[in-house]
Amino acid sequence: MDKKIAVRVDHVSKYFKLPTESTQSLRTALVNRFRGIKGYKEQHVLRDITFDVEEGDFFGILGRNGSGKSTLLKIISQIYEPEKGSVTVNGKMVSFIELGVGFNPELTGRENVYLNGAMLGFTTQEIDAMYDDIVDFAELHDFMNQKLKNYSSGMQVRLAFSVAIKAQGDILILDEVLAVGDEAFQRKCNDYFLERKDSGKTTILVTHDMGAVKKYCNKAILIEDGLIKAQGDPVDVSNQYSFDNIQVATEVETDDEKEKLIENFSVKMLTPDKVTPEDTLEFEFSFELLKDNLPIHIAFSFVDITTGLGLYNDNSWDFKCIGKGHKTLRYQCQLPYFNHVKLRLMAYLRDDKQHDVDMLMIPNPPIFSVDRKVDESNFSEVDSSTGLLVRQGQWQTNK
Repeated sequence: MDKKIAVRVDHVSKYFKLPTESTQSLRTALVNRFRGIKGYKEQHVLRDITFDVEEGDFFGILGRNGSGKSTLLKIISQIYEPEKGSVTVNGKMVSFIELGVGFNPELTGRENVYLNGAMLGFTTQEIDAMYDDIVDFAELHDFMNQKLKNYSSGMQVRLAFSVAIKAQGDILILDEVLAVGDEAFQRKCNDYFLERKDSGKTTILVTHDMGAVKKYCNKAILIEDGLIKAQGDPVDVSNQYSFDNIQVATEVETDDEKEKLIENFSVKMLTPDKVTPEDTLEFEFSFELLKDNLPIHIAFSFVDITTGLGLYNDNSWDFKCIGKGHKTLRYQCQLPYFNHVKLRLMAYLRDDKQHDVDMLMIPNPPIFSVDRKVDESNFSEVDSSTGLLVRQGQWQTNK
């Protein structure tokens, strides 16, 4: 039996009018109109977008900044009207597109829950039924009668996010919100998304986190320049997105010819492929820099090969390489907070403007494993701003 359609996007197109000149008076505007001068240009953000989200789908929408993802969500959420096409939504929809939209800093946390719930289309009785779940998830029991302006930014984020995900709608729409809150709150969000996925509740997610797409989504689309470039299996779509973002930038246009900047970027492990918390992990990067006056640094991350999530990262910003020739950099660290995890080392080169200048994906990237029983008290070593483990490594360079 076919599933029911929760959201149908049918040949949707959207453009915005961007002013090309400033008119200081009504007279000037009328004169320009009679002369056929528009005074604006059309920016086409979405072009003939069509897809279906079935009930129970965890649907990912991917694309680089400016590709049209957020505009599409606002059309689905009925904030924008499309120039062409239509969107059909079957069920009550809860949209979480911007943190804290609809919150009033002069009202208490409790009053803001009811205000935000009303804006989402819920009655007072419906909000009464979900209020305790919202406060429990946000863990703000002692603060709900305080004015929102006295909340820390993290507390405001937790409350806004909790209203969105605990509101009992049929369809949940999320735009770039998987990194909200501190590390402990992110864990709770992770558990909630897994529970939502397992229970078959419809979710539409916009994110740049390919690990989250592979972990949660069962379908995905990739938007590029307002068009659907790929759709279907989330692993295939996320790999396409990653591939598009790791195109080698080792060539730059100089007149009518191209000049190579980097050759032979590689990494090798200098320690065994199985380590313990007491071991020092060491690896070495090497590459040939072919151009003078091009400061280069390395950025890398350890990625869980099961979930695709990055668990540790660092970069050599303070140890930039410059000048032609062979470059080597070594890195040492310990990983005392992992538990039976297998990691892949992903690395790439960047210039001083943080632009990638070589492939993100090293050929045959090293894979290693770390075994340890996690001591929960040690999670004070987690950087709450990123959710990653605090950097504890040291660089050595030949420059």
